[in-house]
Amino acid sequence: MIEEIRISSLGVIDSSTLELGPGLTVITGETGAGKTMVVTALGLLLGGRADSGAVRAGAKQARVEGVVDASDIDGLVDAVDEAGGEVEDGRVVLARNVSAEGRSRAYVGGAGVPVTTLSELAEPLVAVHGQSDQHRLLKPQTQRRALDRFGADGIDPLLESYRALHGELVATERELAEVTASARERAREADLLRFGVGEVEAVAPQPGEDAELASEEARLGHADTLRTAAEQAREALSSEQGQPDALGAVSAARGLLEGVREHDAEAGELADRVAEITYLLSDVAADVASYAARIDTDPTRLAAVSERRAALTGLTRKYGETVDEVLAWMEQSSARLLELDSTDDRIQHLAAESARLRAELADVAADLSAARTSAADKLATAVTEELSLLAMPHASMTVSVTQREAPAPEDPDRPEPDVLLVGDRWLRFGRSGIDDVELLLAANTGSEPRPLGKGASGGELSRVMLAVEVCLAGTSPVPTFVFDEVDAGVGGAAAVEIGRRLAELARSAQVLVVTHLPQVAAYADRHVVVEKASDGTITSSGLTTLDDAGRERELSRMLAGMAESDTALAHARELLEVARRRD
Repeated sequence: MIEEIRISSLGVIDSSTLELGPGLTVITGETGAGKTMVVTALGLLLGGRADSGAVRAGAKQARVEGVVDASDIDGLVDAVDEAGGEVEDGRVVLARNVSAEGRSRAYVGGAGVPVTTLSELAEPLVAVHGQSDQHRLLKPQTQRRALDRFGADGIDPLLESYRALHGELVATERELAEVTASARERAREADLLRFGVGEVEAVAPQPGEDAELASEEARLGHADTLRTAAEQAREALSSEQGQPDALGAVSAARGLLEGVREHDAEAGELADRVAEITYLLSDVAADVASYAARIDTDPTRLAAVSERRAALTGLTRKYGETVDEVLAWMEQSSARLLELDSTDDRIQHLAAESARLRAELADVAADLSAARTSAADKLATAVTEELSLLAMPHASMTVSVTQREAPAPEDPDRPEPDVLLVGDRWLRFGRSGIDDVELLLAANTGSEPRPLGKGASGGELSRVMLAVEVCLAGTSPVPTFVFDEVDAGVGGAAAVEIGRRLAELARSAQVLVVTHLPQVAAYADRHVVVEKASDGTITSSGLTTLDDAGRERELSRMLAGMAESDTALAHARELLEVARRRD
């Protein structure tokens, strides 16, 4: 529930505070005084479009704040917390600034948020009805939503199941269309991958094989040079021809040092170190001789290695820089081939899944349509009774639930995406079911029910909208209703009844009404008047909550245009007395 609205520099309102409470609050005032600025302010709090033209002349910005009691509104505290705002003592402050340049900023619980966040958070709080909303009531989707709200207990579970199945069906048939359309491309891709994988499998490379073969080819290709170098190195280390060699020179050095060991310990240490070198040279000479003996010139093996390397190079030129990368490509391509080769199986699976979902969806759609038809009869009866109370005793409401037939498809297994077989009928369907819902009004006894846009005047449409809202009041989760001059075009006894029904709606919700009818204003629990003042250069308006005497004067002004007319005052007192006896 909204407890307070603070408005500054918005239109003709300089600075005003509107205190609200439960029940029915009416706002009245002379034409041009700024009554609709209150509704404009609410629109801004609900995240509506900001208009710099609404900023008061000479002001830098307009600001609207609303204090909302969040204690009884499910999910509001969590939503405010998620937005980064704070809830204090169970209340949250919503705010909106609009600069004269057109910039807009929104706040939730003291935290700056995008306007879309404010809109999402505030949307469940208030339902606004104005002259433009009468045209919204003429839309088929609005009428269907109204019926669904009225029969929520029986309709909501079915609608939820229907939408879940519908979402699955749309996703399944979208994938089926994509897979079917791309079957040729997928087959072409599979052929290319199959050829590549076959090439790799034919060569059967081993991890790291390319590096090993490169080393072996280099060794085989230079076998003579390697053997000659090894034999000469062995001869230099340990000669078999009796030529001077490294081992002999080191042995001679060792002998000289050994000869003087007894004269100096250090010379002995050096002799020992040279001895170690002698052993090492002997080992190295033996290893070099062994290496030279192992080197073999094998033209056949060299040719085989070169041929193998050429085969591997053919693969690395196409599928990777190295053999390891080629093997990784083959692994990925093999997995992709399995996926591509299962295209036909995938198409069959998706087609079967589509058929299953369509059968289930058809059953739920039939049940949903039956629930709507049942609720439609009850809503029609309830609205007709309300219209009788709104001075339309001869009017009757019919809620029509129909379906749109579709031609039978040439291939029943592949119908159009928006065509569904329900029972033995091919029907158009969408996210909300197979039903078209339309409110039909017979304004007089014996007249044919006609669509609201064709069979109702502006005043009648206002009463129909109010009647529908009263019937839906018990099912609506919205805590606050705002009616902006929905009583336009209505007067006399009908106006009294509108006031009475608004008061009835206010028993279960907070109701705020901008009206020009004294018969409606008389039923208010709280009466606020918008008063206009001017200093000759600037016009300002303020909001004042009236006491009983003030209400009498305001009602008399609305009745006769004169606040102090004895006759009008008497009539005003009479209206108030009638309203007080409504219980």
